Amino acid sequence: MRQVSADRRMIKAAMAAPYLARDEEQELARAWREASDQNARNKIAMAHMRLVVSMAVKFRNFGLPMGDLIQEGHVGLLEAAARFEPSRDVRFSTYATWWIRASMQDYVLRNWSIVRGGTSSAQKALFFNLRRLRAKLAQGDRQLTAQAVHEEIAAALGVSLADVQTMDARLSGSDTSLQAPISSSDSSGGERLDLLASEAPLPDEQVSILIDEERRRAWLDHAMTNLNEREMKIIRARRLADTGATLEELGADLGISKERVRQIETRAMEKLKVALLAQAPGLAVAH
Repeated sequence: MRQVSADRRMIKAAMAAPYLARDEEQELARAWREASDQNARNKIAMAHMRLVVSMAVKFRNFGLPMGDLIQEGHVGLLEAAARFEPSRDVRFSTYATWWIRASMQDYVLRNWSIVRGGTSSAQKALFFNLRRLRAKLAQGDRQLTAQAVHEEIAAALGVSLADVQTMDARLSGSDTSLQAPISSSDSSGGERLDLLASEAPLPDEQVSILIDEERRRAWLDHAMTNLNEREMKIIRARRLADTGATLEELGADLGISKERVRQIETRAMEKLKVALLAQAPGLAVAH
């Protein structure tokens, strides 16, 4: 109740603010641009707060608090006042409308849902115009299917049919917490999260993967015993380290040319291939 009263007072003050004549508006704008007069900027902004209220009314269908919308619009209004150039032959209200709308749209996109929507200009246009266009098409004499409605909206806004269908589904539904109970009558304490299918391997698959990895590690360790010390060092540095060493680095470390390192590495890999195939004839060995 207290918030509602505060919102009403804010709206009342905005609607009661006096209009500015064009000459007065220009004079205040020059005072701000040339002398950084904060009072002049604030006076311009206050005189146009009714624009903010009017715009907030258009966005109230998204279910967000009217007071918050007005505050966000006020931020856009102050930004417009700070950027307005009186030398341009345009009224401040025309210039400020864009900033107010942009500020409110950004607020709606950030707070309407816990699931973030698209941020491209096309996605924003779809988000804010889908309901209006759908209602407009429904008023016509034609009996359109949902598919036909989506196709006409996609063509009008220049987005894909899939984008329209996805956005329509989001706007028609509501967010649900994964920690919410499965049902009000469920006394087991189960949550919606429990019903999600895991993409991780099943327990028996995890055991099988672990056994295969251990077997391959044992085969590789045994095959490495066929290499001499220098071959082993090159293979470990080039093939088994998280970040493989370069031929130049190993050449400098071993006191040989990078071409010689490459030759030794090739020979060592052939030895490993022979040794691994001897242990597991059907094993696919990567080069």
